[in-house]
Amino acid sequence: MPTSTAILGELETLRSGYTLPGRYYSDPEIFKLDLDTIWYRDWLFVGHDCEIPKAGNFFTLQIGAYPVVVVRGRDGVIRAFHNSCRHRGSKVCTTESGSKIRLVCPYHQWTYELDGKLVHARDMGADFDPAAHSLKSIHCESVGGYIWICLADAAPDFAPLRDTMAPYFAPHNLADAKIAFSSTIIEKANWKLVWENNRECYHCSGSHPELCRTFDDDPSVGGVGATEDDPLIGEHWRRCEAAGLPSKFLPGPYGQFRTTRMPLAFDAVSYTMSGQPAVSRPLSDAVKTDRIGTLMLFHFPTTWNHVLGDHAVTFRMLPISPTETMLTTKWLVHKDAVEGKDYTLEELTRVWMATNDQDRRIVEDNQIGCSSPAFEPGPYSPIHEAGVIEFVDWYVGALKRSLSGDSASKIRRIA
Repeated sequence: MPTSTAILGELETLRSGYTLPGRYYSDPEIFKLDLDTIWYRDWLFVGHDCEIPKAGNFFTLQIGAYPVVVVRGRDGVIRAFHNSCRHRGSKVCTTESGSKIRLVCPYHQWTYELDGKLVHARDMGADFDPAAHSLKSIHCESVGGYIWICLADAAPDFAPLRDTMAPYFAPHNLADAKIAFSSTIIEKANWKLVWENNRECYHCSGSHPELCRTFDDDPSVGGVGATEDDPLIGEHWRRCEAAGLPSKFLPGPYGQFRTTRMPLAFDAVSYTMSGQPAVSRPLSDAVKTDRIGTLMLFHFPTTWNHVLGDHAVTFRMLPISPTETMLTTKWLVHKDAVEGKDYTLEELTRVWMATNDQDRRIVEDNQIGCSSPAFEPGPYSPIHEAGVIEFVDWYVGALKRSLSGDSASKIRRIA
């Protein structure tokens, strides 16, 4: 693998406003670099509080080389652990989700409390110290109904993200919602191509007929340039904030995340074919006004989100290989909404199921083209692809910050 100095030198030569060189989308060495410097160091969205509402509820996931389990303890606290037994390393929780009284390794039945403490290990001798063999913990935080983890030994400050999310998401009470439906697809494309496609709607009118019935492809709505001076956006923000819903464009450090509330197109109130609500029961009893548009949040590298008046759609992206990405989409509704009475899954999921499949085909074709020896970086549209430029600038900056100066000593797996 190239040295940090060589990679830094290459990063300095990249042309701003242009796509990355082709190898950044397919090279196994670059993929390992991405894991080491971003995925294993940053805060990552992994799931929702409402997925594990009771003590012993858990879910698992794989982030690069790391199997992870997230579990709610008897004290109500949500914790994350490396899903690797302290005996011989076997996965402790082998299913995607479930509920357990204690976490028991299926290999030799080492048994852990829900807070990770080892409580049973058979025939290990008089000198064995159970306290030294608890499950290894992972930094874990929850805000606005979203669970975040960080695999690094020392996690970045979570306060900027918490301070941004908390007031915007509090009215929607997602911690007390329920998952109506979940879909996971594998996109045969590099995770950065998935993000680049997500951060622009330059392609929307030609690719997403279902989405464009309600989502405004105006770059000022989906891009990075939303301001109160725009009559439509300014009026929407003022009306929502008067109803107690924080709405104005609020960016995070280095452009890594952003939240804002945007109007939908054509007076729509939800992402449906008709523009009408998909769920007759509002998502939150605390939101008393209609036409709140969509509360949009993205956070590199794992998630983008839409929170509407009747439901929320959340997206979690995880890298699998240099040319494979897992995308999990979840639809959240009021905890008391009843399928078949208050909503149907077809109406609730139709727009984003179609959009996800369309985007999958787009990025897979993009991957094939970027992998060609003839590919050379092309220019982004400064009008329609400002969000893509923002993502690439964040990515390049994140690599530079990780590979140089203060961060160099914290990197464990880079040559």
